Amino acid sequence: MLAALAGLFACQLAGEFLVRALGLPLPGPVLGLLLLLLFLVLRGSVPKSLEVTANGLLRHLGLLFVPAGVGVITQLEPIAGAWPGLLVALVVSTGLALAGTGWLYARMAHRPKGRKA
Repeated sequence: MLAALAGLFACQLAGEFLVRALGLPLPGPVLGLLLLLLFLVLRGSVPKSLEVTANGLLRHLGLLFVPAGVGVITQLEPIAGAWPGLLVALVVSTGLALAGTGWLYARMAHRPKGRKA
């Protein structure tokens, strides 16, 4: 579990480093997640230790939202002035997520049973 956590943090650190070094306009953890995805695709499978660690993190995912919620509460005044933009961003991103999930589900549901990818 410790090695898997170290691997996850290493991907995040590599993402942060690349974003800052190259001046990329995206968050470091997002690039780190893409690096992790690339690693898993090249490997062809998920290591058992990473699977166990990821499932443990997912079981407690709600706790990871507490710091973000506290941050929103402590920054209510600046957020109050930007609520129209935030509302549009929330509605559009939710719509895109729903459309993307529906498209992917429809595509996966019509796949032949024996086909892996």
